[in-house]
Amino acid sequence: MLQQIEGSRAVASAVALCRPNVVCAYPISPQTHIIEAIGAMVKAGELDAEFVNVDSEMAAMSVLIGASAVGARAYTATASQGLLYMMEAVYNVAGLGLPAVMTLANRALGAPINIWNDHSDAMSVRDAGWVQLFAETNQEAIDLHILAFSLAEELSVPVMVCVDGFILTHAIERVDVPEQTQVDRLLAPFEPRHVLDPHDPVSIGAMVGPDAFTEVRYLASIRLSRALDVLPPLAQRHSDELARSVPSLVSPYRLDDADVVVVAMGSVLGTIKDVIDEMRDDGHAIGALGVSCFRPFPKDQIRDALAGASRVVVVEKAFSLGYGGILATDIALVLSGRGIPIHTVIAGLGGRPVWAASLRTCFNEAVDATLSETTFLDLDEEVVAREVDRMAATRRSGPSAENVLRDLAERSRT
Repeated sequence: MLQQIEGSRAVASAVALCRPNVVCAYPISPQTHIIEAIGAMVKAGELDAEFVNVDSEMAAMSVLIGASAVGARAYTATASQGLLYMMEAVYNVAGLGLPAVMTLANRALGAPINIWNDHSDAMSVRDAGWVQLFAETNQEAIDLHILAFSLAEELSVPVMVCVDGFILTHAIERVDVPEQTQVDRLLAPFEPRHVLDPHDPVSIGAMVGPDAFTEVRYLASIRLSRALDVLPPLAQRHSDELARSVPSLVSPYRLDDADVVVVAMGSVLGTIKDVIDEMRDDGHAIGALGVSCFRPFPKDQIRDALAGASRVVVVEKAFSLGYGGILATDIALVLSGRGIPIHTVIAGLGGRPVWAASLRTCFNEAVDATLSETTFLDLDEEVVAREVDRMAATRRSGPSAENVLRDLAERSRT
């Protein structure tokens, strides 16, 4: 059914269509509207689920563990600092092999505090053992949540659907929300692979010593990596039922004869595609590759998709302090030995707009082979230089965040 609806409400509708038995979450921007909408559906009797009010994100993930461990279809959502607060339990869900689903409304991590979008939170848990799926649009956000429950329950692994905070969660646009009968055909009644049963008691999460820990972790990696084989046919089944393309591992765009390829994840791909269309009209052989599944990392599919590229530009909304691009590092490992130049463009940190004109400048430089190895898009070099000089001039230079804000305010007055 076509609806003009906010992204968060669309995600809530998709989750409700999956008939979760237990929903638990603690509100945090920009996730709050998702949980509010689900809570309203439960209260109105539109969703037959146990809605558990908790007092923290750590409690939310702990309830998720308990619910999933006893065989319930369980769901939660969070963002940013909330994800960090539940970090210990996030690892436990994956270590126990529980098929839970979580929405991560991507938001920057502090300090300094910032409520706007980037991918720092998702990157902080990329090694936790969860499948990570990134939505480019709100339509993909709907479809990926339904796919997430299918994948989680097929493999008994937790799945995290990453949706760009505010850019998608708070955008009102037309989406096609599936009918309940369609989702019921895609999602069979939940049959957990292992479940806590008082009539057949077992222990889970018990201590494992050096004699078995390596093997247990190795098996967890095998289970997670199976998503690379299971996800494409599962996504195709969903595509057939919903009569539209549901992403799985990677999404190529105008790659057939592309010499320069831009790689990215999430909503920024929309702007990237617009720029690529303009540059194609001007005769440049450039294309894009969207990475829909970041973990497990689809190495073979990315390698094949980039086989014809002579230069790669990775646009990402996070970076490793003291090192560089995170997605770009993974891409470099995939293309190791091929001698293909890989450029990192760090963009959109803390919700900074990613302007098409700024991207086009970078892409033109890539075409001309003049783009720097690492570029911080629209970096205010004057403000940075002023703070660097201040730190060099005095030991007690003060916190950089507050200094930069004062410098910007002073410049705006002059």
